[in-house]
Parts: sequence; C-alpha cells; structure tokens
Amino acid sequence: MMIQQQVLIGPHALGGDLVVPAAPRGLVVFAHGSGSSRHSVRNRYVAEVLHTRRLGTLLFDLLTENEAHDAANVFDIGLLTRRLLQAMAWAREHPRLTGLRLGLFGASTGAAAALVAAAERPQDVSAVVSRGGRPDLAGDAVLQQVKAPTLLLVGALDAQVLALNRAAQRLLHCPSRLEVVPRATHLFEEAGALQQVAFSAGEWFNQHLAEVTP
Repeated sequence: MMIQQQVLIGPHALGGDLVVPAAPRGLVVFAHGSGSSRHSVRNRYVAEVLHTRRLGTLLFDLLTENEAHDAANVFDIGLLTRRLLQAMAWAREHPRLTGLRLGLFGASTGAAAALVAAAERPQDVSAVVSRGGRPDLAGDAVLQQVKAPTLLLVGALDAQVLALNRAAQRLLHCPSRLEVVPRATHLFEEAGALQQVAFSAGEWFNQHLAEVTP
C-alpha cells in the first residue's frame, strides 16, 4: 500500500508532497533547482521511479511563493539549506518515517544545499545524488566535510557544469562517483537521458539507504 499526502513544513508552511511505498527502504528528500518548485516534472519523474525501488520521497517548496519572486533568494544557498534542514527535521518526527535512513536528491542550486546539509548533519544524511548540480556553490571547505556517499550526474554536453562537477569531486573525501550521461544537456531532455538519471539515482540510494527496522 502506498501512502500519498500533501504536507506543510516548517514555520513558513512550505508545501510538500510525501509518498511512502509499502515496506520502504529509505526516504529521499528532493531539493529543486533555481526557478523550479516541488512540481518539477523532472524531479517528479525521478521520484516515481524511486517509488518502484521501494523508496519514499518528499518533494517540497524551498521558498514561499513571495520569496520565489526574488532572484536573490533563489541563489541564497544558506537560505535553501536552512529550508532543507527544516524538511529533514520534519521527516524525522513523522510517525510513518521512523527508522528510515535519509537521502538527498538535489538539482542545480538545490544540489549545493543538499551538500551543505549533508556536511552539517552527517549523522542524518546517508546518501546524496546531484542532478546537473552546482556543487561549487556549496564552497570548497564544505565539500571536504561531506561524509555521505555522493553521486554526481551531469550531461556530457553540459560542458561548464561538467567542469564544475569534476573540480568538486576532487574536493570530496567521501565515497563518490561522477557519472556523465551521454548526449545529455543540462536539463536531460534528450531521449533516455532522464531515464538514466532515475535509474542511477535508484541504484545509488538503494545501495546506501539500507533498510532499517523501526
């Protein structure tokens, strides 16, 4: 039986969508990229694939509607990280999620927030996946503190972001892998590209979010 519910997170009542499949192996919290929201078509597709792998998902809005209109907020990694930490704290208190290990899936600027959150809460984050992410925005010192196994997914034709991810991986001291998706650009709109992202994310999370009995 799959549980689906809309939720409100934190003092700012950030909208969220929680899906928990039967006998979940873990929970993946999504941090969307700039100009996006919990309604991101790409993130929702990845989440649907994760459900088939017995992984719960929480997609939520990092910003309120008014905040999202201010471009400064969209790139404020400190603010995005605080919101992500609020969502993680909410998940820890949710009765249906007790005992589940937590993974973070970040896209674009959301990937930077995910990595900062993983560095700040190493005891709470068991795996990170970045899709077309900007890990450089997390900062060199933060990247060196990340303990959670980290998968960096980048399109082969997304040259600038690929270079930034290669440089970021060299700073990571945790188990990590940089996976380059052939013929894919930044948004992974090419045939089969997003499917590969979802498959690789599912493999990574299933490997590192071992099932924990509540």
